Amino acid sequence: MPKNSKVVKRELDDEVIESVKDLLSNEDSADDAFKKSELIVDVPEEKDTDVVERSEVKDARPAWNSKLQYILAQVGFSVGLGNVWRFPYLCQKNGGVVEPECEKSSATTYYWYREALNISTSISESGGLNWKMTICLLAAWVVVCLAMIKGIQSSGKIMYFSSLFPYVVLICFLIRALLLNGSVDGIRHMFTPELEIMLEPKVWREAAAQVFFALGLGFGGVIAFSSYNKRDNNCHFDAVLVSFINFFTSILATLVVFAVLGFKANVINEKCIAENSEMIIKLVKMGNISQDIIPHHINFSAITAEDYDLIYDIIQKVKEEEFPALHLNACQIEDELNKAVQGTGLAFIAFTEAMTHFPASPFWSVMFFLMLVNLGLGSMFGTIEGIITPVVDTFKVRKEILTVICCLLAFCIGLIFVQRSGNYFVTMFDDYSATLPLLIVVILENIAVSFVYGIDKFMEDLKDMLGFTPNRYYYYMWKYISPLMLLSLLIASIVNMGLSPPGYNAWMEDKASEKFLSYPTWGMVICISLMVLAILPIPVVFIIRRCNLIDDSSGNLASVTYKRGRVLKEPVNLEGDDASLIHGKISSEMSSPNFGKNIYRKQSGSPTLDTAPNGRYGIGYLMADMPDMPESDL
Repeated sequence: MPKNSKVVKRELDDEVIESVKDLLSNEDSADDAFKKSELIVDVPEEKDTDVVERSEVKDARPAWNSKLQYILAQVGFSVGLGNVWRFPYLCQKNGGVVEPECEKSSATTYYWYREALNISTSISESGGLNWKMTICLLAAWVVVCLAMIKGIQSSGKIMYFSSLFPYVVLICFLIRALLLNGSVDGIRHMFTPELEIMLEPKVWREAAAQVFFALGLGFGGVIAFSSYNKRDNNCHFDAVLVSFINFFTSILATLVVFAVLGFKANVINEKCIAENSEMIIKLVKMGNISQDIIPHHINFSAITAEDYDLIYDIIQKVKEEEFPALHLNACQIEDELNKAVQGTGLAFIAFTEAMTHFPASPFWSVMFFLMLVNLGLGSMFGTIEGIITPVVDTFKVRKEILTVICCLLAFCIGLIFVQRSGNYFVTMFDDYSATLPLLIVVILENIAVSFVYGIDKFMEDLKDMLGFTPNRYYYYMWKYISPLMLLSLLIASIVNMGLSPPGYNAWMEDKASEKFLSYPTWGMVICISLMVLAILPIPVVFIIRRCNLIDDSSGNLASVTYKRGRVLKEPVNLEGDDASLIHGKISSEMSSPNFGKNIYRKQSGSPTLDTAPNGRYGIGYLMADMPDMPESDL
């Protein structure tokens, strides 16, 4: 310490001593106890100052390294079991943790509509974006973009998990559900047909729509994925295998759902029996029901469903006229199973509510929703591939850039569905942008292959690709049966839309239930626009091709021909000489070939020699009857 500072410190200490003496001299003289006390202030000498400072440093208490450590320590001390146990207990004891909306519906229904969707009361009331759903939508499209940005090289590897994981979960669910009480009732209900419903056109229309959705028909994803195969790929085996796996998956998933719903119906039925049994006991005590009509072997404290059915039938016969006034319920499991759940309600309400009764329900809930995420991702992969592949093949744009643009655009469109009213738009798009347009697209595809291109040529193509002639069954189905059935379904769908008022089921907060509402005028305009926009590319592309509005020859599409999976480049100038399709050979140099089956060639007038993208034929290739060449020439 500098010398001058020591002098100043000593002067200050002298002033403090004097001040203390003045205070002591001014105290009340009657206070003997205070007089006996004495304040002694030692003034250390100059030579001991450094020693005192070192001792103070040595005896100093440790301090917090940061303010955050201190706050966390205080929070850790204050937050304990009292927050988790005592506070909720006091709330429950002294009032509070019950919502009228939740009490009128159910905990699961309330959570879905109020917490997850925070749904508005009508489609006209937007309510703004639901930020939780918006973040989930963004995360989903980021995953899709990252998976698709390198094409099938990246998405194909992800398919190992996204395609197989749902089957693992479904099998686990089925095993677990079959061990639950009442699961057999649900499965029995699944395999009990109602034949009179089979006569309704609505059933067949919805069945056809389900096939389209399940197999991805009309979306373009199937064609896009298949285009990456070799030309001699056994597409017949692939089509049968995928269809069988799809059917098997539908049955497996339905078994799981009905087993779980049977368990849920059993739980609700047991609750119904318990409540009505208590009511019967009260009616007996009040004298409204005679004790003599109750069988002696029945124990109300452990009553079974069979015993309750017996009592219910007896009371109904004895109190025939007065029975409605007793307000007793039949409590039948079939009544619960017959309650239809529409749209997202099955997965997010009925199935979820049943899982709350599972042992270790959080684990099963996590597995169930992970399965739904994987199923959704798989569908998104196929849909985006169906958009990207034809654009890349036609306009030769970079796939990475196009993928990012498509995913970004899809995310922006998806913001419609993450509003508070978004669930109503989901219903609108599901009803009007998919079902009817899909039927029209598939019908036109069927007509184009069977009648425009020609079913005979198509069968010859399949024979050339597969190495064997497909069964004649396909010929008659594609040419006669399928077009007639699809046209019938289209007519039935149009009639059904005309007779059924277009609308949606809105969630009423005050009633805690759904109510059917008609679409407003602007909603009807959107519905019609969705159908038109979904079909619009067909006539637009037809006009462009018919009027040659886009010159195919200006692009650098591949100019190749195919024969049993082998690629043959075409020469620059095609003068109509079919033999000149072999690149590097002119007519004078070619050996005499044996004429045979079909190969592909590009339309005349294309000067390019590039190979086809992905090693397959692209847009603008036509079938031609060409000579079959020896293997040496190939």
